[in-house]
Amino acid sequence: MQLIGMFDSPYVRRVAVSMHWLGVPFVHHNWSVGRDFERIRAFNPLGRVPTLVLDDGEVLAESAAILDHLDELVGPERALLPASGPRRRAALQVMALATGASDKAVLQIYETVFRPAEKRHEPWLDRCRLQVGSALAVLEQQAGEIGNAWLLGEAPTQADVTLGCVLGFLHGSLGVNRERIAYPALAALAARCEGLAAFRAVPMPGFAAPAPGEH
Repeated sequence: MQLIGMFDSPYVRRVAVSMHWLGVPFVHHNWSVGRDFERIRAFNPLGRVPTLVLDDGEVLAESAAILDHLDELVGPERALLPASGPRRRAALQVMALATGASDKAVLQIYETVFRPAEKRHEPWLDRCRLQVGSALAVLEQQAGEIGNAWLLGEAPTQADVTLGCVLGFLHGSLGVNRERIAYPALAALAARCEGLAAFRAVPMPGFAAPAPGEH
């Protein structure tokens, strides 16, 4: 399999971490949506990442679809997302809050990096900051309730993988929780995630502002 996209995207990174965790081999193409846009479009007409090219040439786009395929590939006993019931809903809720916060962080980056200073809309930025903070506050409370465990029990799930990747992105891109004070439980969870072999195999690179479409 071939995974297209840079690891400074939490969406690409959560796919790569999951593939390492599940033991699914892949070749990584460290392509940028900005620099390598046309090259990516040869596989994904949207020119977005992550894009996964299967061994038979089939192409999967969008990280949730890719993660679903990986779980199907390894079977329900090894799948990172619970198959059904309250645990699945709980995992999906964590993932929705985490990726939602990531989306709002990306919008802040677009506004400050790609738009001239005189055209930036501070009320819009304030709204995005509020949404990120509100999502993290809910996740902080949940992480605080589990102590040194994982979000859904004794073993990590896709909820932990996704949240860990998003926390690394927020820290690297916007300095969120850099001092580990605002969200101490999330900082502890992020540290546990980064200590896992699958995370160490996909280190968060030095942050570079993403081009539009890197998710």
